[in-house]
Amino acid sequence: MPKLDIVLVGLNHKTAPVSVRECLAFSKEETISTLKTLQDFDHIHETFLLSTCNRVEFLMASTDIEQTVKCLKDFIAQSKNISLNKFDTSLYVHEKDEAVRHLFRVAASLDSLVVGEPQILGQIKDAYLTATEKKTSGVILNRLLHRTFFVAKRVRTETGIGDHAVSISYAAIELARKIFGDLEDKKIMLVGAGEMAELAVEHLIRHHAGDIFVANRTFENGVAMAKRFKGTPIRMEEISEYLKVADIIISSTGAPGFVIERKDVKGVMRSRKNRPIFFIDIAVPRDIDPDINKANNAYVYDIDDLKGVIEENMEDRNKEALKGERIIDEAVIHFRQWYESLDVVPTIVALREKIDDLVKLEIDKTLKGLPHLKHSDTEALSRMSDALINKIMHHPTRFLKSDRCRGNKSIYLDMTRKLFKLDD
Repeated sequence: MPKLDIVLVGLNHKTAPVSVRECLAFSKEETISTLKTLQDFDHIHETFLLSTCNRVEFLMASTDIEQTVKCLKDFIAQSKNISLNKFDTSLYVHEKDEAVRHLFRVAASLDSLVVGEPQILGQIKDAYLTATEKKTSGVILNRLLHRTFFVAKRVRTETGIGDHAVSISYAAIELARKIFGDLEDKKIMLVGAGEMAELAVEHLIRHHAGDIFVANRTFENGVAMAKRFKGTPIRMEEISEYLKVADIIISSTGAPGFVIERKDVKGVMRSRKNRPIFFIDIAVPRDIDPDINKANNAYVYDIDDLKGVIEENMEDRNKEALKGERIIDEAVIHFRQWYESLDVVPTIVALREKIDDLVKLEIDKTLKGLPHLKHSDTEALSRMSDALINKIMHHPTRFLKSDRCRGNKSIYLDMTRKLFKLDD
């Protein structure tokens, strides 16, 4: 079989707007049928398909990259009922080392919309599971995907790429931890039902926060929200009373003015015995009076403050990403060495068989002219021929497997096959 090369064809949030990405997205069922269809193409021997909200990527082992890319583009256009010229310029094509490097970067979250986000690795594992279940991945892609998981884990372990909050909700929790240290058993008041506020509460729950109180202008919605978080619904008029016990207040309403003012907080600090109180204001316009910051042990952060934290953290992540790139460059080299070694074994086996056939042919000719030889003599000749073959093969085998021909291995393999006419 001709040599298989790795090729990756795809588009992502950098190359295509969401209007294009959503047209080319593949559901679970579509992914399964697509893998089966591509597997029937003569020049495609292994396939893997990753489809998320931010990217669609086809990873293949092919005997003809140019033909594979052409057929794949035509297939996408036909299966998605979309003209090729509407997405062709959004596609990127990576071959061999660059395909491997791209996959490693994606899995390590160096190519993500938010550098360091952990979800992409799980999505790749799910896509790989589908490929293995449908038997569309083989020796090459299996090895590549397993190395991908190892590299992604190493990048996350050996760098700080995921250490800093880069979402509004998580940045808020990071600030809360700086103020309180341990968030365990801290009481939370959720004012309003904004999505980011809900996410912040979910993060707090993961940190073992305590009681949750939910205030909402529509009390019925507050009851539903409280039930979701196993909390207590309260009316908006009760907020001042619950400021006496709440440690963290997360506010995200659509109110035109302040929901909590400085006088509300000033009146409860004595009963709180000056325990710190932390306000996370994710509303626009703001819900929390910024003058509350002037009160002792009261801390107010609005969405602009949180964005500032995120920008600082993104700078930190980008610095850590440089370390990740070094790890990936090293991993690409190691994978290439393994990939090139796939050609070495068949060549060595073919060379040994060729020499073995030649030696045995000549021994058989010789033995026909020496009918008087004993059986023990012919066995001795056979042993000698095996030893001779081993000695002849020793240096070529060591050389082809050694580091000395690294980078030029394909040239040496090709020369070996031509010198000994192994392909005739």
